[in-house]
Amino acid sequence: MSQYIKSPAAPLTEANISLALSRIPYARFLGVKPLLMGTELTMLLPYSDTNIGNSSLQALHGGAVSAFMEITAIVQLQLTSGAATLAKPIGLNIDYLRRGNAKDTYARAIVAREGRRVSNVRVRAWQDNYEDPITILHGHFRSANIDD
Repeated sequence: MSQYIKSPAAPLTEANISLALSRIPYARFLGVKPLLMGTELTMLLPYSDTNIGNSSLQALHGGAVSAFMEITAIVQLQLTSGAATLAKPIGLNIDYLRRGNAKDTYARAIVAREGRRVSNVRVRAWQDNYEDPITILHGHFRSANIDD
């Protein structure tokens, strides 16, 4: 495990992950589901016709994919920090590397740095092979434990 990856504050359980997801209404709309494999959290965006942005190419809508990746980052931060509130995005850079096809999409987040005020998260989304991402997100999030 990389020295930059922080261990979760809250135990990685289906209940904790479902609780974090339930606090994000758009996650329910998209149908985002967690896949827990040991201590590794992967999120699933199941294929849906409503997520298609270009019907002639049968390509996923970039907004749906980016929202899915942002949700993945927020849930990972919630589990890592154990904070009572959700982290808020400050700035997101999204690299669209290839077309998302009409099939299930997966994403995994790595919290590169969690500071008192700002956290840095990287998310990779793929479909067939983790090594061939369709999109990568680099995000800065306002830490959830800062008073408003």
